[in-house]
Amino acid sequence: MESTTTAGRVLRGIEFARPGGAALLLDLYLPAPAAAAGRGSRLPAVVHFHGGGWRTGERSSLGPTVDGFGLSPIEQLVAAGFVVASADYRLSGTATFPAQLHDAKAAVRWLRDHAAEHGVDPDRIFAWGDSAGGHLASLVGLTGGSPELSDDGATGTVASVAGVVAWYPPTDLLGMGSQALPDAVARADDPGSREALLIGAQPADAPDLARAASPLAYVHAGAPPFLLIHGTADRFVPAAQSAGLAAALEGAGSAVELLLIEDADHMWSLPDGGTEAAEQATAATLDFLRRHARP
Repeated sequence: MESTTTAGRVLRGIEFARPGGAALLLDLYLPAPAAAAGRGSRLPAVVHFHGGGWRTGERSSLGPTVDGFGLSPIEQLVAAGFVVASADYRLSGTATFPAQLHDAKAAVRWLRDHAAEHGVDPDRIFAWGDSAGGHLASLVGLTGGSPELSDDGATGTVASVAGVVAWYPPTDLLGMGSQALPDAVARADDPGSREALLIGAQPADAPDLARAASPLAYVHAGAPPFLLIHGTADRFVPAAQSAGLAAALEGAGSAVELLLIEDADHMWSLPDGGTEAAEQATAATLDFLRRHARP
């Protein structure tokens, strides 16, 4: 189904993979000619993965709070001349990890395979996600060009990306519970936590599984540039998760930027209900992607 926005066209519900016989869909946002003017014959692109604790959520959403702010970060990217693909992935009620990462990589491969058709530069594809989607975007960035966590059914197309933006991502499932704030709404070591449902076991009871699902375990020299953005008052995913990954990337000699937004909770909620944190995160995301997408 095709629709139009002020920024361009949207092709909704494109099938990009069919694991186990169930179709996975993405929405493809294409800039209007005016937005694409001056960007060259091929445009940079972003593959977006939604949040929702790997249990819920839907493509093209950044969560109910962010969506409610009306800032439309995806459309802002499109207006800046980026093609955006926002993709489904299997939720934890359907499959456990690494199925979600396989699906995320399949979305990147689909965009690379169809780059010429949609005017995309295959060397300027970025990954972006919020919360659980930030976890997947980080894993794609760290493992996309390697055999680690590869999908046995994958085509020969690589799933590597030119950079990663992750909003409040879980990065260390084993250490996450101990980092929770005193007023945390959810902890990774709670029975039946989102993280436990993702890997099929309590992280403390299955440390190898927890590490295998943690971006921190795959940090290496030569990783693509990262932008990690987190609120210091996040009651769902502690800000130490982004800080720890940033420190590990820096220690490995990889380019990383860490933005901590004071008093911001998950989904950029502020005590006064304002949109300043979401605006700051969106502006930083646009700035990072513009800088790294320059030909």
